[in-house]
Amino acid sequence: MVERQHGEAGFGAPEGDGTTDRFASLPTLAYGGDYNPEQWPPSVWREDMALMRRAGVNLVSLGVFAWSRLEPRAGVYDFAWLDEILDLLAGNGIGAALATPTASPPPWFSLAHPDALPVRADGTRLTHGSRDTYCVSAPAYREACARIAGALAERYGGHPALRLWHVHNEYGTWCHCAHTEAAFRRWLIDRHGDLAALNEAWTTAHWGQRYSSWEEINAPRATQYLANPAQSLDFRRFTSEEMRAAYREQRAILRRHAPAVPVTTNFVLGDWVPVDHARWSSDVDIVAIDHYPGAAGRTAEEQTAMAADLARSWAGGGKWLLIEQAADLVYADGRALAKEPGRMRRHSLSHIARGSAGAMFFQWRAPRGGSERWHAAMLPHAGPDTRVFEEVAGFGAELPALAETDGSRVHAEVAILADVEADWALSQPGMPSADLSYEAALAQAHRVAGRAGHTVDFAAPGADLSRYKLVLVPSLYLVTDADADNLAAYVEGGGHVLISCFSGVADEHTRVRTGGHPGAFRDLLGIRVTELRPLPLGERVVLDDGRVGTLWTEEVRLAGAEATACYPSGEPAVTRKSAGRGVARYLSTCLDDEGYAAEFTVAVTAAGASPVLPGLPADVEVVRRAGGGRVWLFVLNHAVDERRIGGVRGRDLLSGRAIAGELVLPGGDCAVVRLG
Repeated sequence: MVERQHGEAGFGAPEGDGTTDRFASLPTLAYGGDYNPEQWPPSVWREDMALMRRAGVNLVSLGVFAWSRLEPRAGVYDFAWLDEILDLLAGNGIGAALATPTASPPPWFSLAHPDALPVRADGTRLTHGSRDTYCVSAPAYREACARIAGALAERYGGHPALRLWHVHNEYGTWCHCAHTEAAFRRWLIDRHGDLAALNEAWTTAHWGQRYSSWEEINAPRATQYLANPAQSLDFRRFTSEEMRAAYREQRAILRRHAPAVPVTTNFVLGDWVPVDHARWSSDVDIVAIDHYPGAAGRTAEEQTAMAADLARSWAGGGKWLLIEQAADLVYADGRALAKEPGRMRRHSLSHIARGSAGAMFFQWRAPRGGSERWHAAMLPHAGPDTRVFEEVAGFGAELPALAETDGSRVHAEVAILADVEADWALSQPGMPSADLSYEAALAQAHRVAGRAGHTVDFAAPGADLSRYKLVLVPSLYLVTDADADNLAAYVEGGGHVLISCFSGVADEHTRVRTGGHPGAFRDLLGIRVTELRPLPLGERVVLDDGRVGTLWTEEVRLAGAEATACYPSGEPAVTRKSAGRGVARYLSTCLDDEGYAAEFTVAVTAAGASPVLPGLPADVEVVRRAGGGRVWLFVLNHAVDERRIGGVRGRDLLSGRAIAGELVLPGGDCAVVRLG
């Protein structure tokens, strides 16, 4: 019987392959992008090499979607073109992150194995014609993946251009076919042990869903009304673990042939992705993410910072790699919006400041045709005589100056608890309010802390929290008993915690904790919530201290806590309770950013956590890195106007200028200052 254990999903350093430096084979700061030479004639390849050298490219991802070119017929391989490309890269001093192309099976595979095509929840089997047309549980697919991975590893495991194995691409494809259902049942047997335990965990007595045999259980399909929430949650857990097993199979093959070459896969972020990246992080030698902001304006910079902090946290606070981003576009509201001059540089430096071992892009050269013909590229359709390529080359020339920051680390005094399973559970239908969003709550906590000048870590609920002065807990709807005890012990030991509404309500099987909310945190907070009162859409509530709540309110009864703000009715809205040597605060409504910032300021001040630089001007982002007895400040001005940042003395690595107490940054500019 396999149950989720305390701390099991903790963010942590990858296990690696036993080497001391998983980044030893990579450039100090990797720079480049996805390279698709199979889309172009050989005459273009030589031009690519010259332009890559001009741009400072030192690493490219290669072969991500090349399966049909590498294996045009089952068991028949064409490696001649890839031999030539890898030799060209090596001859030009450019490394390769060589991919296994298993995210895009070739047409012949789908024709031979139609049962390996994915099936939607409504029973529709998809057809070939795009990428990701596979069922990860189909035996034929897994066998074909192993064969192509093995062929690549055997041929190229010792190639001088090889720097990194890039397994698959953006794991996240759903399937509900018979292969999936059979694998799901096996996983359920391992997790729950017997049907009695499963029926209890899934509360199948509700709506007469009790199962009498494993064969009765299917993958969640389109059904008459609301699906069983525990079954849906377990299916997302299973899907993550099934894809994780497929990744591990390829990793084992690659390591047999090239044990010294690190292995990774690119994590893609989004609520559609059924992957628990925190749990996967121990399986990759290098945590690597793709990041594409999904909003225009300042939100894009805040999303960039949050993704980078997540990646660093998944990497246990150490180095990781931004393996994909867009060079010249922000994708928002169905539009590809041009990044203004300097924005690509700021986004890249924001990732590097937070621990990325470089800045990679999708893609190197914009393609002439295909579904992603309008995707961003380092080399746009108009060619090298463009602003975009000039910026790409300019930033490539700057990167070597930052090499001295390699090995330094970010130190955070504030952490945000994050658990994707809580997100999966809270986003299910049938909840008290469809407007309450776990992702939005996480983003607000990160955004407010960042605007106040604090760099934050993300931490799993079961992690060791003792190094943090303040822990933020945004709407952690689902939590285990052990993880709730871990948070209580942190507070008892002197920690400060700020918990947001609708936290601790459900256990790991989505069963509501009875006796009053917030369930698992009731004793810690010294309150008892007897009613949940979501607000009608567009309605607000003004607290007695003037702060504004939206979306959600609760009826709170004090049981040891004190009210620090009240609803117009006089009932408690915000509470505080001392526990041991620490303090626990609770927000029973969704405060707007100004109101949340006020509570954050009170909490972070009481906890004794200090911002990176006090009095930071608006729209300026600062990250502190330290290591080897030296300290660096990454300072990014996202405003269009000049900003002056006081209290800075040292040398800017980007411009070479000395900073004697005040750093003056023009609008959109950046500095990386070695202090001292």
